[in-house]
Amino acid sequence: MPAQELPSVGQRIREERLKRDLSLRSLARDVGVSASLISQIENEKSQPSVSTLYAITSALGISIQDVFGTGSAQVADQPRAVGETGPPSTVLEALGSARGSRLGPYVTPAQRQVITLDSGVTWERLGALPHVATDFLMVTYDPGGTSSSNDGLMRHQGCEFGYLISGELVLTLGFEDIVLRPGDALSFDSTTPHRYRNEGTVPAVGVWFVTDQH
Repeated sequence: MPAQELPSVGQRIREERLKRDLSLRSLARDVGVSASLISQIENEKSQPSVSTLYAITSALGISIQDVFGTGSAQVADQPRAVGETGPPSTVLEALGSARGSRLGPYVTPAQRQVITLDSGVTWERLGALPHVATDFLMVTYDPGGTSSSNDGLMRHQGCEFGYLISGELVLTLGFEDIVLRPGDALSFDSTTPHRYRNEGTVPAVGVWFVTDQH
């Protein structure tokens, strides 16, 4: 079964920009791109690259988890039994009713939330807990896919940990190119300039944890 497509990423960006009373030009200036590109992203005429999305969320003061959300203070609750009412009866239900969002504790492939980005990159959200600033993702780089559409390096707050399941992925970390093969793992401070690209002929698939905390 296919994973579930999320509501518009562009819509979420627009909501957060307007909430902060920022113009397209102001946000574009902070991100270092054109106002036209921000407008195209908000209107779903273009998808951001991984590096552009991180730059936008950084400029707006939000996390990638907020982009996966469907609006401010929305909650992704688990289904309750038919006819069940009343206050949360378990710790997990209480977590789900807290401000923020929860995906889990058990997530099937059909329940994954998906964001398709520019340059052949797909993120599938594998789980989330309210107020835990960690992105738990399955990441796919199609052949030729890259984290930056202009070949630039990106940097952002936090740390990331990755494990490659299949395919090959080239990680540029600072001044070094590292070829990741199935079974290889990585961990580094995300403020180090970096970029991912798939120079192979098959998709590169891995599991990533990205946190904005050290």
